[in-house]
Order: sequence, then structure tokens, then C-alpha cells
Amino acid sequence: MATTESQLEDQEPGRQTESGTADEEIEARVGWRYTLAKVKRDTTARFGFYIVAAVLFIATFVAIDSNLSRLTFGTISDYTAAQTLPIFDHPTALPESGEAQRNVPPAFVDGGTLSHPLGTDPQGRDYFTRIIYGSQVSVSVGIFSTAIGLIGGTIIGSIAGYYGGRTDDVLMRAVETLYAIPPLVLIIVFIVFISDGSPDIRFAVVGVGLTFIPVFARIIRSRVLSVREMDYIEAARAAGVKDRNIIRRHVIPNSFAPVMVYATLQIGVTILIVAGLSFLGYGAQPPTPDWGEMLRIAHGRYMHSNIWLSIWPGLAILVTIMGFNLFGDGLQDALDPRIKE
Repeated sequence: MATTESQLEDQEPGRQTESGTADEEIEARVGWRYTLAKVKRDTTARFGFYIVAAVLFIATFVAIDSNLSRLTFGTISDYTAAQTLPIFDHPTALPESGEAQRNVPPAFVDGGTLSHPLGTDPQGRDYFTRIIYGSQVSVSVGIFSTAIGLIGGTIIGSIAGYYGGRTDDVLMRAVETLYAIPPLVLIIVFIVFISDGSPDIRFAVVGVGLTFIPVFARIIRSRVLSVREMDYIEAARAAGVKDRNIIRRHVIPNSFAPVMVYATLQIGVTILIVAGLSFLGYGAQPPTPDWGEMLRIAHGRYMHSNIWLSIWPGLAILVTIMGFNLFGDGLQDALDPRIKE
């Protein structure tokens, strides 16, 4: 008997070690650290992540600098350093009369100057500065519009999928009715109706966000339909946990992975849509430095005389959207359990 107990004692640490090793291995293959590690090993996803990080950094820095410049310097003419570094002109400030250098080409083209590396616009404002400041508008619009669709779609889809029955029918039929209307038409109608003839970028953000609600609702609902049948959900119900707490603590967190992937991809789509609205005159209004609005000004009489006015904002839109798409694709691969290393 003593021998048996001794053998059991000798074997127990081994079992604990094996169990601990297995638990550590499982833990190492889940969570955000594992996900980011997989994204880091993907070359294209890593390249997209660098682009997204750079754009977010520039947009955040510009937001801080813009606020400081309004509070301390007022107009650019009050900032003495701008006389030696005119590339830092405030994007909405017009040069003094007689000092404007309109339609200056980029520095690497004949007639260009290093003071304006990307040239100037028809009003004489530095184009490099306006492109940089335009990142703040485009990224903010993309994030806030996607957040509106994400939050609204998550709430509707979670409730519809969890309760099912008539609740599911009513909510999803309403969502599908909204989904049947062409998004661009719905956004423009919403902007015109709300703005009372005075379009603004804020109305465009809300309008685009509302059109994203049906897509997010359908994605989250499809996940909730399977999650709600899990044993831990049944255990929570049996323990008397309220439905709203089950949805908030268990259903949504365990259904959120595909929604986050889609949201990352949708930010790039949002930037493109709002740029298109600004191009049509329903988004950002002058003198707001928005990439779509800059394209609208450049595409007419200046398309042939100074093609660079169209190239720079178009290139900024292209690179930003490509970054979000590449990062979103890598995130999708990392979160898909069917894809093995």
C-alpha cells in the first residue's frame, strides 16, 4: 500500500506538468498575442499594418498640432517659423495678397521649389500640408462611420439572433429593407434631408454609418445563432443570469471576431465612399482639407494644366485603403481556425 501511494505521489507531479504544459500550449494559441504574431509572420499583412500605423500616427499628430496652432498661432501669418518653413502653412489659411504662388508644380518638376515639395493649389496653399491634414479627416470619417455601423449592427444582430422568433423576424426584415436600398442613394437622400440644403461632413459620417448597420447585423446574427446553443449559455440561463447580461458578457464577446475583421476592411471602404461624397459635393466643404474635396477641385479646369493636383490626393486614398485591406486580410487569416500554420 505504501508502495502504491509512493508511486501515485511520483506520478502526480508528472501529470500536473503535462497538464500545465498542455494548458500553456492552448493558451499560447489563442488571444491577441497569438493573433498579432500570426499577422506579423504574414508579409502582406505586416506591410498593411505598417501603412495603417503610419496613417493613424500622422492623423493623430495632425489633430494635436491643428488644435495647438488654432489656440496659439491663429493664422499662419502670425507664425514666424512659417517664413522659413512654408510647408507647414495651416491648410485653411490663404497666403497674403501678392505672396501667393498658385499652381506651383512639385519640387522634382521644372518650376518647382523645395519650399513646396508637392506644389501648391489654385489658392496658393501648400499641397503637402493639405494632404497631411486630409489624413485626419479621412481616418476620422472612416473610424466613426464604421463605429456607428458596428455598434448599431451588433446591438440589432445580437438581440435578433439571441431571442429568435418574432423578434428576429421583425428586426431582420427591417434591416433587409434598409439593405435593399442602394447605399449611395440612401446616403445622399439622408444628407439632403438632414442638412436642409447645407451638406456637411458630419452628416456624411452618420449617413454612411447607418448604411453599414445591416451588414454588421447580419454578420453578428449568424454567429449568435450558433453561440446561443453553447453549454455555457445554457448554464448561465439555468443560473438565473439576466438575458441582457448573457448577451453583453458571453454572446457578443464570443461572436465578435468576424465582426472585427470586417470592420477593419470596412474602414477602407468608408474612406473611399466619403471621398466620393466629397467629390460630388455632399461631404467635406471648402476650406476643409479632405482628399475627396481636393479631387473635386482638381478634376475640372486644372486636370490638364496641373495634373499633380489630382495625383496626390488619389495616391493618398489608394495607399490608405490598400493598407487597411491588407491588414484586414491578414487579421482574417489569423482569426480563422480553419487556416493552420
